[in-house]
Amino acid sequence: MLRTSTSRRSFVAAALLMTLAAAPVTSAVAAPSSSAPARATAEVPAPTTRAPIGTRTLHLVDPSRPDPWKPAAGSRELMVTMWYPALPSRGEKAPYASKALSRQILGTEALGDVRAHAVTDARPAPKARPLVVLSPGFGMSRLTLTALGEDLASRGYAVAAVDHTYEAAVEFPGGRMETCLICGKPDTGAVVRNRSKDLRFVLDQLTRPGAVPRVDARRIGVAGHSIGGASAVEVMRDDPRVDAAVNLDGNFFTEPPAAGLRKPVLLLGAQRGASPEFQENWEQTWSHLTGWKRWLDVPDGGHLTFTDAPWIVDRFGLPAQLPEKDRPGALGTLAASKATSLTRDYVAAFFDRQLRGVPSPLLDRPSARHPEVTFLK
Repeated sequence: MLRTSTSRRSFVAAALLMTLAAAPVTSAVAAPSSSAPARATAEVPAPTTRAPIGTRTLHLVDPSRPDPWKPAAGSRELMVTMWYPALPSRGEKAPYASKALSRQILGTEALGDVRAHAVTDARPAPKARPLVVLSPGFGMSRLTLTALGEDLASRGYAVAAVDHTYEAAVEFPGGRMETCLICGKPDTGAVVRNRSKDLRFVLDQLTRPGAVPRVDARRIGVAGHSIGGASAVEVMRDDPRVDAAVNLDGNFFTEPPAAGLRKPVLLLGAQRGASPEFQENWEQTWSHLTGWKRWLDVPDGGHLTFTDAPWIVDRFGLPAQLPEKDRPGALGTLAASKATSLTRDYVAAFFDRQLRGVPSPLLDRPSARHPEVTFLK
């Protein structure tokens, strides 16, 4: 049986970007010693390539399913950000967040002045692209996966980041803001199972005829952070369209399939080798992953290493709501630039291999470029 006590690590992430209660995280890694002041002009870290990318926002409504967390709201509604290869454009680069959403996720309007690199509603480049769907950590906005999403788009993928309504602050068209209704003590297994339904519905919408941008429904991957990572593996088990999954430091909260899961999985964690409790959680699922698999660890990283949190902290400083005792487990000692680059490189290498058939030595042996990453299995 999976131990539910490990679920507490999932909510440390929320303490940084939302005012949520987080249980203690044990770690010997020291927290960053100082916080950088905000810069006059801030941007999301630039993608690896200079290829033009576009972005669009989707408001999706599933009339077949009532909202599980707020039945009175009616049909399940989701907000999705898409990034994709685009034709060259002189249009405006997209804002990272509205000021209203910035207040919800950071406590200030600072993120409202940050610019991304994708051009809003730029015309998609021709041909269908492999699709990668992203699911954020519990209590965290889909926007906290922007640096990863834009980078994958610059490498030729169509990318969709999903907000799971009532599990974080979500802004809908017209400025309607829905906050987290189940934060506190959620049923983590129910969250994972519901996210699988959310992601399957999103796949229905993105692969339908006439959807823009065009995606290759024969090449689909899902990646997620924290409980989003567990959900990425869950939806791959539930939906035959999903070919590969990445779990970014997410504990598993549902029982693994008894017959095994014969699809590729990348587990990329932080401090797992030094924590018997968190290591045990992944060990219990590892033997049931019977396809291609890797288990990599970043000993100097933290639970938030694989999100936008490191560069946000680097620019705007640590928020007061993150308790001192939780900072080592949340952020580790890894530089923000290194956290972003290794996350991008390993996730891209995995999907290149599994969706495009392009091998990468990053997934076969330790790398001189990323000595911070160790191979556990």
